[in-house]
Amino acid sequence: MSDTNTINDFYQVPDLNFDVSRLRQDLDKILKKSKYQTLGITNFHAIPMNMIPGDESSIQGHNVRGVYWTKPDETGKEVKRDKPIDESKYTELLDDFKNTYFEDVYKTLRKKFKLGRVRILLKEPRSTLSWHKDPEPRLHVPIITNPGCKMVIEDIAKHMPADGSATITNNTKYHNFFNGGEQNRIHLVACVLENPFKKSD
Repeated sequence: MSDTNTINDFYQVPDLNFDVSRLRQDLDKILKKSKYQTLGITNFHAIPMNMIPGDESSIQGHNVRGVYWTKPDETGKEVKRDKPIDESKYTELLDDFKNTYFEDVYKTLRKKFKLGRVRILLKEPRSTLSWHKDPEPRLHVPIITNPGCKMVIEDIAKHMPADGSATITNNTKYHNFFNGGEQNRIHLVACVLENPFKKSD
C-alpha cells in the first residue's frame, strides 16, 4: 500500500466549518444535564447524541460502544468484540441536544451524509485506545484537543485540530487514538454509513 492511499484515510470535508466556541459553550450546558458513560473502557467516555426512536436501550451499554475487531495479544489473531448494531436506525436526536448548536451541526451533517450513531467522545489525558478496526468510517468534529492528540491509521499519525473542520477517518482499517496531552480530548464523532474510502471495482 502506498503512502498516498494511507494519507487519504483522513478526508477533510470541504465547505464545512462549525463554530467551536459555540460547541464548547453548549457542551458546558449539556454536561449539567447529561453524564458521560464509561463504556467499560479505561480512560474513554461517551455521551450519545441520537438514538433509535422509542428504544432507550439503544443508548446504553454495548450499543454505545458498538462492534469492533482487535488483535489483543502476541498471536496477532483477530477477535471480534461486542455485538453488531443497525446504525441506520439511529435517527432521533436526544432531548438534551435539542435547541442547542449541536442540533444545528447534527442537521447539517445529516443533510450531507448518511449517519448512524453520533456521540460526544472523551479521551482522558495520557491514554490510548486499543489497536482495532470498526465496521464503518467515522466523522470527527474536534471540540477540545491538544497537539499531543493523534489518530493513527495503520502507520500514519495525524492530529485533527479544533478549528471547526470535519474529518472522515477510515476506521475500517486498524487504527488507534491517543491523547498524549494533559487535558481531555473531546470530539463529536459520527458513524458514516456510506464509505468514501471503498474502492470501486
